[in-house]
Amino acid sequence: MASENKRHEGGVSYHIPGQDYFDKRGLKRHAGVFSLWALGVGAVISGDFSGWNLGFAVAGWGGMFVATVIIAIMYLGLTYSIAEMSPALPHTGGAYSFARTAFGPWGGFITGIAENIEYVLTPAVVVYFIGTYMTQIVGTPDSWQPLWWLVGYLVFVGLNARGVELSFKVTVTVTLIAIAILLFFLLSALFSGHFDFSRWAMNVGVGADGQAVELPQGGGSMLPMGLKGVFAAMPFAVWLFLAIEQLPLASEESVDPKRDMPKGIMLGMFTLIGLGFLVLIVNPAIPGGAFAYGTSGQPILDGFAAIYGSGWAKILALFAVAGLVASFHSIIFAFGRQIYSLSRAGYFPHFLSVTHGDHKTPNVALYAGATLGFVVMVVIWFAEGGEAAGTYIGGTLLNMAVFGAMFSYLLQALTFLKLRRSFPHMERPFRSPFGVLGASLTVIIAIVTIIFQLTDPLYQQGIIGVAIWYALAIIYFAAYGRTTLVYSPEEEFAVKHREGAAGK
Repeated sequence: MASENKRHEGGVSYHIPGQDYFDKRGLKRHAGVFSLWALGVGAVISGDFSGWNLGFAVAGWGGMFVATVIIAIMYLGLTYSIAEMSPALPHTGGAYSFARTAFGPWGGFITGIAENIEYVLTPAVVVYFIGTYMTQIVGTPDSWQPLWWLVGYLVFVGLNARGVELSFKVTVTVTLIAIAILLFFLLSALFSGHFDFSRWAMNVGVGADGQAVELPQGGGSMLPMGLKGVFAAMPFAVWLFLAIEQLPLASEESVDPKRDMPKGIMLGMFTLIGLGFLVLIVNPAIPGGAFAYGTSGQPILDGFAAIYGSGWAKILALFAVAGLVASFHSIIFAFGRQIYSLSRAGYFPHFLSVTHGDHKTPNVALYAGATLGFVVMVVIWFAEGGEAAGTYIGGTLLNMAVFGAMFSYLLQALTFLKLRRSFPHMERPFRSPFGVLGASLTVIIAIVTIIFQLTDPLYQQGIIGVAIWYALAIIYFAAYGRTTLVYSPEEEFAVKHREGAAGK
């Protein structure tokens, strides 16, 4: 493969391959602004259907609202920073390639592993929820759950592997369906005659033990758990925006990433802010209220049942699956590109980046990521005794994905600050209007959120899992991977810019 061997910064060895290496790893450009918008929104939209609502149990409606405002500020700082970095470094590596330029190969690797944890485990958790919904709809035994996971991976990895055109068509379709279902729910709630914000959304109080209690007539305090509740709710508010940061992974499949990527990222972010706050305001303001929805696994479905009655449960559950499917399909796209990019550059084994000869999709990376996610799920399923594994999958694995995401946000914001300081003359087709301030706020809010994750017993098992994942990855890279790096586009870009900066 190598025609030359060079030593570079950080004790890594680069191999400069022949053209045939990249010919076997080609991608195809297809996506425009609308497709990128759909990919970003689709990756996140399942968070509007479940997960975020658990913040009501620790903060009440007002505390969750304030937490969501804070997290939205963090994501605006993050997405504007990414919108600046992605056209300046238009490579499939995304966060890894940004950090590679700013902090060297080890910095790129550490950032890449954080996203790898997020993108491999998030669809695994989502397909678990798809399985629980389909079990309810079709009436299959709970013991068949792994079969639903297998079907989910086979269908949507297959769609992603058949070409970027089909992949984006499916992305656009399922994203629009999910948005339509959310809008239908919101309108149904507002005009159902059941909507009463003060009565239902404000029905959370605090008991003598500091836990949430139901106020039967509503009219509770804006912040029943005080500022502590706001901080405790921040990790749950993350679910309304988690995974929008995956869009730069599509840079080499975007028709014009320097023009379209910033537009796609920010249009997606503003769409998610609008949908997120509408759901936050409307969903708890119908019978059941914030208290009941604070412990619900499916708040949109429960809301539909409150409006239309439980007799419609199976049909409504099928609607709710659309949001999960949109995120599942979109994040499969993400882990395929993320594994592909790290493999093409040699951080992961090279064979993982080989693309399909006709479709030009990273099929090997797609199969590898899906297999890893599925195997982890199946091992947990049988180790925990079948149906009892749900708590672990929906808890520990979920928390590993969220912690990986939050750590990557911290690293990406620090990367932005480093690039602004050390590479001021780098071409930037788009500049963040919030600049250093936006990235600094992202750093601060990410750190605060991580601290509260560390203090939450539910997150601690997940953090141990992340530590093990990191330990295995670092051992591999230190012992072998660092000697097999390749001058991929992002690596060549990083080396030249860092050498240029050092020479000034």
